[in-house]
Amino acid sequence: MRNLICVLLILITACKSETTTRIQQEKSIDKSVYEIWQAYLKSHPELPQDELPESWYFHDNRDDANRLAALVLSRKKKASSGLYTWYKDANADLPKIGTKHIVTNFNGAAKAIIEITKVDTIPFNKIPKSYAALDMGISTNPLQKWKKAHWDFFTSSMVESGETPTEDMLIVCEEFKTIWPEK
Repeated sequence: MRNLICVLLILITACKSETTTRIQQEKSIDKSVYEIWQAYLKSHPELPQDELPESWYFHDNRDDANRLAALVLSRKKKASSGLYTWYKDANADLPKIGTKHIVTNFNGAAKAIIEITKVDTIPFNKIPKSYAALDMGISTNPLQKWKKAHWDFFTSSMVESGETPTEDMLIVCEEFKTIWPEK
């Protein structure tokens, strides 16, 4: 009987902890994230009423996050790049076509909803100019600017884990379309 009480106590504590964590996470999500998702669903009643997608901002600083969110909103930025090792180290699946995300500014305010349309894994030194232009949201020297910006970003990220970037490191290339707000 004493063991049964201990097991029940552990289960109750674990459930309470999970609930508290979920509530804390929900409280940290900006209200605009819920509002943009509800507006999207309301304008598309034919779609399944999916759960709230993940929301996040690009990059790791205010200026770049806000600049990139504006490029998504203007539909100039149509791709995003990440290190394959991030997925491998986290034992996470690669992004899936059709997955929706809510892009925010650095402060977490929702700016747009995107949907993944293509996923590929390409070595850093094989990234094509056409993809770089989609990711950078520019047409002037996109590959040169993509390589510089991403080499610097990936280097700073990898240094934290004791890794060194290489020219043939694998890049997860996600192409997406901005689906909300509608144009």
